[in-house]
Amino acid sequence: MEYTVLGADDEIELLDSLELFLNKEGIRFIKVDNGLSALEQFKALKPHMLLLDVMMPGLDGFAVLKKIREISHVPVIMLTARNEDYDKILGLELGADDYVSKPFNPMEVVARIKAQLRRNYDYHERVARTYSAFGIELNTDARSVTRNGQSIALTGTEYKILELLMPHPGHIFTKQQITEYVWNDGCAADDSTVMVHISNLRNKLRKADADSVMIKAVKGLGYKFEKE
Repeated sequence: MEYTVLGADDEIELLDSLELFLNKEGIRFIKVDNGLSALEQFKALKPHMLLLDVMMPGLDGFAVLKKIREISHVPVIMLTARNEDYDKILGLELGADDYVSKPFNPMEVVARIKAQLRRNYDYHERVARTYSAFGIELNTDARSVTRNGQSIALTGTEYKILELLMPHPGHIFTKQQITEYVWNDGCAADDSTVMVHISNLRNKLRKADADSVMIKAVKGLGYKFEKE
């Protein structure tokens, strides 16, 4: 079963970073940038849970939550940029199940989402997958990359980059998105660091298949894994 989460935040780029992690978990993520759209999409799509930013144009997160609670007990996590107890208490009193203060680590938010899905539904972790392209096989359970049964030795960082790019051939990931996915412990990596790791990864893949360009730089945008 595919679970759907609706996220509402006027800082849509924050939701973009969450989408990468949620998609990896097999969770569909719908994004809107205001409270009114959140209500409309909630009624139309009937998602399994919501992320609501407190401060949004039009209807704020509290107003949306109040209207949601008139018709549904779906789990809700509030996002707040203000580290004030009043916001947290008000959200909980209106029926929020949890809250996260900004700025946040995307992995923490995903962990909280999964906890709510487990608590409220028959949610199970996504099973490991195997991806194949250009004769290369990536196994997310064994965290291995092989060609014709022979291991391709990657560093942990190189593996994480490939784990992000390879399952989404043709999709362009920005350097910021790659940084947030790979360095999810809050450490920041500058553009040159990302470039060096990708260059090393491409060289190792090229040794496995000299005729194929698997990872392509898209000028001004980022990187993508080529479609076979």
